[in-house]
Amino acid sequence: MTHIAVTQSTVSPQPGDQLGPSTWIEVTQDMISQFGVITKDPDPMHVDPEWARSNGPYGGPIAFGFLTLALLTHMLHEAVGTAPEAERREPGHFLNYGFNRVRFIAPVRAGDRVRGHFQMTDKVLDDQGRWLTTFACRIEIEGGERPALIADWLSIAIPPEKG
Repeated sequence: MTHIAVTQSTVSPQPGDQLGPSTWIEVTQDMISQFGVITKDPDPMHVDPEWARSNGPYGGPIAFGFLTLALLTHMLHEAVGTAPEAERREPGHFLNYGFNRVRFIAPVRAGDRVRGHFQMTDKVLDDQGRWLTTFACRIEIEGGERPALIADWLSIAIPPEKG
């Protein structure tokens, strides 16, 4: 859980603001294989490079789409410049609230580098004092013509308990 002070200034990006890009992340075969172990998905198109080269449609292994999706959190933290957990002193937190839309557009091959671009598209203060935000997300593949992923990501910023 990300603990931060949840105020108007904390959720400082405004609708229309472009955030990012994040730094490039190399998606290694080791990352892909570990993701397969953690998610209990042994699909050889991802975790068996020899099989993927001989039988897969992409000439080698590709990342799981959900691995690409999982990198969004790290990428957004970089794009926004969120401080590491140890530096946060104030109560309150952000939570994932879900996605309105996720599309896996182009495969991420083992060894590809990806980075995230974000645009805040909506920000609403609800009657409970929580900021509901929507980010349009795009993960690009270095040198690729099409993005790996596009998504509309929802988050909620919850203020500290009042006591």
